Amino acid sequence: MFVIPPSGSGILLGFGENVLIHPLHLWINDGLMAIFFFVIGLELKREFIAGELSTLRKASLPMVAALGGMVVSAALYLFINRGTETTHGWGIPMATDIAFALALLSLAGKHIPASVKVFLSALAVADDLGAVLVIAFFYSADLHFLPLAIGGIFLLVLIIANAVGVRHSMFYLLIGFGVWVGFLLSGVHATIAGVLVAFTIPARTKIDEKRYSARLRELSDSFEQEIPNCSTLITLKQHQTIEQIKGLSGAAQTPLQKIEHALHPWVAFVIMPVFALAYAGIVIGTDFFSSIINPVSLGVIVGLLVGKFTGVFLFTCAAVKTGLVSS
Repeated sequence: MFVIPPSGSGILLGFGENVLIHPLHLWINDGLMAIFFFVIGLELKREFIAGELSTLRKASLPMVAALGGMVVSAALYLFINRGTETTHGWGIPMATDIAFALALLSLAGKHIPASVKVFLSALAVADDLGAVLVIAFFYSADLHFLPLAIGGIFLLVLIIANAVGVRHSMFYLLIGFGVWVGFLLSGVHATIAGVLVAFTIPARTKIDEKRYSARLRELSDSFEQEIPNCSTLITLKQHQTIEQIKGLSGAAQTPLQKIEHALHPWVAFVIMPVFALAYAGIVIGTDFFSSIINPVSLGVIVGLLVGKFTGVFLFTCAAVKTGLVSS
């Protein structure tokens, strides 16, 4: 359960002595954004199976672009901060919040090609994964391997469940919650858990399209042939037929698409606005301009605004021109 302690030190999640206490903004970053990246992971898996990323050469393009953005951003930061004690901050401009970019693309709706949205989504995930790996190898002094291993075990359970044909959405969400807690306690960014859990969600139907259509016609005919009650109520037989159609339709859908469809409104109209309100605040003090012109700020600004765009563009062009990837 959620509890807000009287001291205002943070929000508590748990039961009894087994609790997690974090400030509200960390719950938004590690909790709500994990759901956001879970949905992004579902979209990417769908595209990997039958979409814009269905071939290795197409799937490699956003990965190469993300690598370019990270490398050039870090290089510009190191160049601006060369010879100073702040060179160790080169990893700061490598990670970007592409969640806002995806939100802006969503506002554009159908005016933006679907391939652009898929490319940026894959780029966001690759960028986030790369940033987490950089933090884990170069900046993490307190990485906890036991909860990470427990999260990995839960993830393995999901992979096995998918392989043996478990399709119940609630099973994946509950075990996925265990993966999220393990990653959260380990020190690894919990949004990675959202992506990894998404890739374990089944993307297969129980019946094919022809069987579904044929059976649906049979049930529809049975519904029409039933003698009506001559009232606003349907007959017991009609009610049973409707329930059969519900079950049949569930078998014709993939758990991946059902979960994705259910979570999309929550991500678009709840999670993204809350995240924007929590993280878009800008504090302007008397030392605002002097803090901007120091090497660290300049390195981060130039790395993000110039390095990220330049790196993505140059690496993408080079990969396409050399034939390593397919656009």
